[in-house]
Amino acid sequence: MKITFLGATKTVTGSNFLVEGAGKKFLVDCGLFQGQAREELENEAPFLFNVHDIDFMLLTHAHIDHSGRIPKLYKEGYRNPVIATKATCDLCRIMLPDSGHIQEVEIEWKNRKRKREAKPELPPLYTAQDAIDCLEIFKPIHYDEIIEIDPNIQVRFNDAGHMLGSAVIEVWITESGETKKAVFTGDLGNNDIPLLDAPTMIESADYLVMESTYGNRLHMRNDEKASLFLNIVSETLEKGGRVVIPSFAVGRTQEILYELDCIKQNSEEDEEFAKKYEELMHASVYVDSPLAISATEIFKENEDLFDEEVREKIESGANPLDFPGLKFTRTSDESKALNETDEPCIIISASGMCEVGRIKHHLKHNLWNPNSTILFVGYQAPGTLGRSIVEGAEKVKIFGEEIAVNARIEYIEGYSGHADQEWLMNFIYSFINKPKHIFLVHGEPEGQIVLKQKITEEIGIPVTIPEFGEVYELNGEIKMTDKIDGAEANRFIRLEILQKLDNIEAEIDEMKAIVKAEKLTENTSDEDVLALKEKIRELENQIVKIIE
Repeated sequence: MKITFLGATKTVTGSNFLVEGAGKKFLVDCGLFQGQAREELENEAPFLFNVHDIDFMLLTHAHIDHSGRIPKLYKEGYRNPVIATKATCDLCRIMLPDSGHIQEVEIEWKNRKRKREAKPELPPLYTAQDAIDCLEIFKPIHYDEIIEIDPNIQVRFNDAGHMLGSAVIEVWITESGETKKAVFTGDLGNNDIPLLDAPTMIESADYLVMESTYGNRLHMRNDEKASLFLNIVSETLEKGGRVVIPSFAVGRTQEILYELDCIKQNSEEDEEFAKKYEELMHASVYVDSPLAISATEIFKENEDLFDEEVREKIESGANPLDFPGLKFTRTSDESKALNETDEPCIIISASGMCEVGRIKHHLKHNLWNPNSTILFVGYQAPGTLGRSIVEGAEKVKIFGEEIAVNARIEYIEGYSGHADQEWLMNFIYSFINKPKHIFLVHGEPEGQIVLKQKITEEIGIPVTIPEFGEVYELNGEIKMTDKIDGAEANRFIRLEILQKLDNIEAEIDEMKAIVKAEKLTENTSDEDVLALKEKIRELENQIVKIIE
């Protein structure tokens, strides 16, 4: 058995692994790279395998960083099955066409600029129609069912507790009369996610490919986050402000709705609590994302996957995804109308990292307002607008306009859909027959290094943090046996160039601000202005040379 790591290596996006064994080649996940422009360039690069050689694909869950390049795979000729849980297939029916629409909108914007520069237009990575077409190859299966791909390959999907339909996948491969088992976690759920069951513990594995998003961090526990959430919302509404929650349309949005419902249901004999509760009871809660609305409907259609407590609530007639004060805004006109009033309210809008979608309009109208709060409830990848705001940016650019960050910025980490360090370790401890080797993926390098050290010291299992394009033979001693020719070198040359261009752009913006503020005042002499003009001319010449 061999595994080639082609995504989610020392980063949290682009999950993609090529597995070879028993005469077959198959993929586990095929996700989009998200974040900075230099990472998104990877989406346009050719696949580093022959699409027509892939016999089947296993999809851990519907999030776009795991599923988002399936339409591209289909567009390039792949027609074999994509095997996933029923709920994942249901969610991909709305999420992949939405992603295709975003690809079309973004390339249209780029092409308008290219047209002005007399450059040829570029096609989108894929269209909404490409995404709709690719759904024909999805094959839905159920949790806990062993699927025989052929006599030498079996797979089983187990509940990962990360989002509706997410799976930890067990793969058994028999070669030369010997069976080996690899386990792919996809994204492991935070153990106390509202609505969902806890991740399934796996009894045995020879090899474990495990996510490590929060490899060096612990989440706050559930009771703390509920209290903090209510305090933040109450204090903001009391000031007449708005609580804007950038939320992933699928998963976090439904969990927040559940949390709001629980808070509204659980009034106590506490004067301060009662006041905050009353404030919340009178507030409107707007879910402003067509995708989130459709996803909420799919959640209702898959209620059998909810945990026991939630199912009991639903059976009693109290649906936690539907309560007084909850309003859905489907059209763009309804969304725009939210920013035309001063009504104190809660707005939940995608995308969770603030890169695309309606959330950017809500940030533009609320970031400058000291009475409002931007409340983050999910992981913010490096290079995203959300990460910049969380890390304390004083100003950000939205739609080309510079916006001052005066609003209160809060981050409740306990809402993350990912297991923290404690539960990643517990997942490994739960194996009766522990893995011989662990590969850490889907994490930032600092967190992975900390988690690797903890695993090796406390459990004694060897750990590898693979690089992009590395090939590992899972036979006896684990070692890298190959690296796809030129994959790493070409990849990082491209990334390095884009990083340097990003740096130059940032330096120019900073220089422009300094020049406007300090160098072009009424007191600046003509001599100094001419000297500055000459320096700018030199910089222009350098940029021209780079382009040439």
